[in-house]
Amino acid sequence: MPESRARDLIRDISIRHSIFICFTVSAVVASILVGVSLYGRLADQLARTVQEENQVLMGQVSQSLDSYLRTIMKLSDSLYYGVIKNADLSDGTANGKMTLLYDNNKDSVSNIALLSREGELLEAVPAARLKSGMNVTRETWFVNTLERADNFHFSMPHVQYIFDNSENQYRWVITLSRSVEITQGTATHQGVLLVDISYESLKQLLDNVSLGSGGYLYLASSNGELIYHPKMQLIDAGLEKENNLSAARRRDGNYREKVYGKTCDITVKSVGYTGWKIIGVTPEQRFDLNSLKTKLFLVFVFSFFLYLLALINSFISAKITTPIQKLEKSVNALEAGELDTEVYIGGSYEIQHLGRSIRDMAERIQKLMQDIVAEHESKRKSEFDTLQSQINPHFLYNTLDIIVWMVENEQKQEAVKVVTALARFFRISLSRGRSIIPVRDELEHVRSYLMIQQMRFKNKFTYRIQAEPETLGLASLKLMLQPLVENAIYHGMEFMDGDGEILVEVKLRGGQVEFLIQDNGLGMTAGQVESLLKETPHTHSGRGSGIGVKNVNERIRLYFGEEFGLFIQSEPDEGTAIRILLPAVSWQQVIEQEKK
Repeated sequence: MPESRARDLIRDISIRHSIFICFTVSAVVASILVGVSLYGRLADQLARTVQEENQVLMGQVSQSLDSYLRTIMKLSDSLYYGVIKNADLSDGTANGKMTLLYDNNKDSVSNIALLSREGELLEAVPAARLKSGMNVTRETWFVNTLERADNFHFSMPHVQYIFDNSENQYRWVITLSRSVEITQGTATHQGVLLVDISYESLKQLLDNVSLGSGGYLYLASSNGELIYHPKMQLIDAGLEKENNLSAARRRDGNYREKVYGKTCDITVKSVGYTGWKIIGVTPEQRFDLNSLKTKLFLVFVFSFFLYLLALINSFISAKITTPIQKLEKSVNALEAGELDTEVYIGGSYEIQHLGRSIRDMAERIQKLMQDIVAEHESKRKSEFDTLQSQINPHFLYNTLDIIVWMVENEQKQEAVKVVTALARFFRISLSRGRSIIPVRDELEHVRSYLMIQQMRFKNKFTYRIQAEPETLGLASLKLMLQPLVENAIYHGMEFMDGDGEILVEVKLRGGQVEFLIQDNGLGMTAGQVESLLKETPHTHSGRGSGIGVKNVNERIRLYFGEEFGLFIQSEPDEGTAIRILLPAVSWQQVIEQEKK
């Protein structure tokens, strides 16, 4: 009786329920098979992503450490070439210059000392003396420095032990030493310059850098000796172990190995010149998918199940899978970046609703992307405008010094000219906050700048500014010419033997305005010209404005389009010519458009 009732129930079941049962069984099977496969792939992808992020982080740390060490080596060069090599140590002037350099770098330097070949302490900053009984000529670092006179020598971290100075006693340092030439009276002999780098300042660069969950990095010498490790004290005490000897022998790259029973990803990155290696260690781990990815996974399983169901029931699949396939094509087009694709809306109510939802989502994504692009462009304009509008305080100080000197020497007429030029310079620099100004104002601005610089450099160069009358009312980018003229002065003419000449010319060529900035300075090679347009942001020296040629070029393209910008022609010892192309547009027309 129960069996016959079951058969009747199966016989009387509706198509709707039959499809539901088949769908449920198929969905469970498909979900298990596809889920296991996709989970493994997604987990591996996430692991690779974390590995790539760790490699980028290692590169950043390596750059920071390399920059730090180069700063110390530049300090050593400054001490040698700027103080020791050109000074007579017998007159006592070297100590003051060494003290000044030490004060500027005392956050990262503990001691600076100059030793003779016989081990005598000639100069020390801060003031110190050798410990009683200390014979540095027997020290390995001292011998190696004298034998390999052309090299910098970096020691391993150690407690400062050669100076009898209570202030620096028991401080951990890394010693940079080099061979130098010492002059005392009429005698010249070899010596050793010693710079003790504060280990704490090096440690601060590497502290708090973590590589994923449980990951860390450490610094080792080329032969595997530990220079820095977040668990250095535990390793020294024998409570922790590190596979540093094996890792230090590896070349730069990523490796997977067993580290005392644990599988870890090892990343090795060399530090230039020193032979040191930054080694990152990341324990192998699995990654869990978050709820959003789980939902996307279920959507994929549902779509895949519909494909299997089509093989079971061809009649129903024609009504169900065909709309889904058309909708899938639309989704694939959207996924490929074609956001203007018309999304298919058809089939059953559910498919139509899904199509409308996807269409609305694509429209929202497109709008958000447009907003992001507009916001990014606005941000770039703001950043470039801020940079271009900076006035170097050194330029202002030098100009005011010129004015004071002229007034003191009763050159009132010349002082009035400089003050007037400076006032025009600042007035045009402000320009009521506008970035687009008339050509005449841009030329007036650069004329004021050249007049001031000509006074400052005592007429070391001459200049000519000429423009066709029909170009004066056209639109130009504010502060576009001054950085290029500044480059011509500081890098093209500052070290010339003869008189410099600068030509600023504006012509109208068809539908474009051509600006020409030409000098007869030292010129540049093709490689220097190429690097000038590809230069990265940098901290300026204090003499110029700090505004690079690349920034001027990018700012022109941002405001007027990619077809406009800078074109540089230069030959060594023959000067440089920079051409700027802008569209020939009336400045008044630009202002009216901005008001709208």
